[in-house]
Amino acid sequence: MKQDIFDMIKNQSSLPIEQIALRIGASALLGALIFLSYMISHRGAIYSKKFNVSLVILTMLTGVVMTVIGNNVALSLGMVGALSIVRFRTAIKDSRDTVYIFWAVIAGICCGVGDYLVAACGSAAVFVVMLLFGAIKSDNRMLIIIRGRGSSRGAAEECVKNLFGNKAVMRVRNTTEETFELIYEVSRKTVVRTESRNGSVNEALYKLGGIEYVNIVMQNDEVSN
Repeated sequence: MKQDIFDMIKNQSSLPIEQIALRIGASALLGALIFLSYMISHRGAIYSKKFNVSLVILTMLTGVVMTVIGNNVALSLGMVGALSIVRFRTAIKDSRDTVYIFWAVIAGICCGVGDYLVAACGSAAVFVVMLLFGAIKSDNRMLIIIRGRGSSRGAAEECVKNLFGNKAVMRVRNTTEETFELIYEVSRKTVVRTESRNGSVNEALYKLGGIEYVNIVMQNDEVSN
């Protein structure tokens, strides 16, 4: 009875079990390489271990799907139709996450069709590139928010211009008859460099008089967990 069940399962696939295991195993190995690359290149608060594990599983599942499809055009069209009804809503925290998703899918496709050389060479090349450039961090922007009496607005604008020159970009200017509020966007490096050379930005603005508050806020566009 057991032999009959085994033979029935074996006859369902055009590939031998050893070949199927090899393709799925190769997908798992490349998924582990992707896991390692993501863990190395994503440091800090943006790193998501759950997303990283999902990349390994995605690589293996893609390999399984491609093994099933093979050269069957009708089956491939049916698979596309089945997947088209699924709506994926995954929050991408970093633009590099999209690269890793494509890497996982492409590696799984290569392993699923048995093209291990392309999968290995391509993954090795991407791993090296991500190792060299993947850990580059963008220079976070700072928002300088200034609020005070309306009569001090001109002095505040002149002070910011003297401190940062053209590197401070005005994003918001809210004014009333009695008060004003200014919001400037400056790179973090510019703020650090200016304060090391001229002292505290807050103190320079408060010395003008008529300033209610000065807030310096880190602006980060990445989505955190």
